[in-house]
Amino acid sequence: MWVFTSSARQHLLVWGRRVHRPVSVPSGDSQLAPYHVTASLLHPKDGSFNPVVRKRPRQKPDVSYGWRDRHRSAQSEAWKNESPAMQTTSHRKGDDQRVSSELRKLFLEDSPGVMERPVACKPTRDSKLQSLEIVFGISPCLLALTQGRRKVKTLFVKDNEAPDRASVIKVCEEACRRGVQVQRVSKNILERMSSGRVHQGVCLEASPLRYLTERTDSAPSTKEPPPLWLVLEAIQDPMNLGAILRSAYFLGVDRVASSLRHTCPLSPVVSKASSGVMEVLRVHGYENLEDMLKLKVAQGWQVVGTVAAGAGESQIPVVRCTDFQMTKPTLLLMGGEMEGLSRELLTLCQTLLTIPAGRDLSDGIESLNVSVATGILLHSLLSSRKSTT
Repeated sequence: MWVFTSSARQHLLVWGRRVHRPVSVPSGDSQLAPYHVTASLLHPKDGSFNPVVRKRPRQKPDVSYGWRDRHRSAQSEAWKNESPAMQTTSHRKGDDQRVSSELRKLFLEDSPGVMERPVACKPTRDSKLQSLEIVFGISPCLLALTQGRRKVKTLFVKDNEAPDRASVIKVCEEACRRGVQVQRVSKNILERMSSGRVHQGVCLEASPLRYLTERTDSAPSTKEPPPLWLVLEAIQDPMNLGAILRSAYFLGVDRVASSLRHTCPLSPVVSKASSGVMEVLRVHGYENLEDMLKLKVAQGWQVVGTVAAGAGESQIPVVRCTDFQMTKPTLLLMGGEMEGLSRELLTLCQTLLTIPAGRDLSDGIESLNVSVATGILLHSLLSSRKSTT
């Protein structure tokens, strides 16, 4: 509520939400100042009532979250309506009352420092950080820090996390060692950062990883076991891609190559599904897998494709994976979840591998998940390679 006194008109002008009525008062002070008026002043029917006006000292706002007094005065409401910073953090619902432009101008002239007060905000990504993404999970965050392939900005840790949880402490220590800011936030904020996925109490704001497109191919050494490359075509499920990368790294694949078209990106979901392997294993991307395969065939590599058990007749030899012996550099091709290998890549295959089933299969479940099939085939091929050296 605001009160103005004027020696010329000798009136008290009371501004309120529903009251806009001039009341006569004795002349005296001509200065403009905010006042608190008692509720009885709003009832002029009692002629014996002598209104008393007492000056109320100006309150100081809390820097982070506005006024501490829950019953805000009209002065604080006017300041909030004028301050753009407060407009972004708090909106008063159900109050359409607007203070006159003259009143706002006079108040701002009386309090020039209000607009300069800082307002604390929750951790968020500003316009300069739009290229960053949120890595979540213990292993992805730790490996992202140790491998140094990403530009890391901030590590967010769940507030009130158990102090004896060694894995979280290890991530925090690594972040501090590398000069990365560590910030404690609530569980709800971590949930929003990770889009509701399992974050294990840590999220890392960092630059994204991309497929490697620079070609550093070299002829394999004759003294080493023949290399094995895993070639992926149109793997669209990030969970499958993450599981494939994890198996490939564990079993010892020499390189993972992938088509760039119709393939999911190397996202934080892939990193979490791979248990952080994506942060370590470099995945090469190719615009045209067909051209790459033709080049490797010219260099003496063999191309091995895959087919489901019980598939129809094929002009390309079909061999059980347990019977195949890897004796020279090999490219193992794995197709997408829905269509498998494209016709263009199938025509380049010299052998098709199949995984024998251990029982009679019911209709509709004749095949394995692509990540499971990849793990079985990689283990079979790499085992046969070791047995020949």
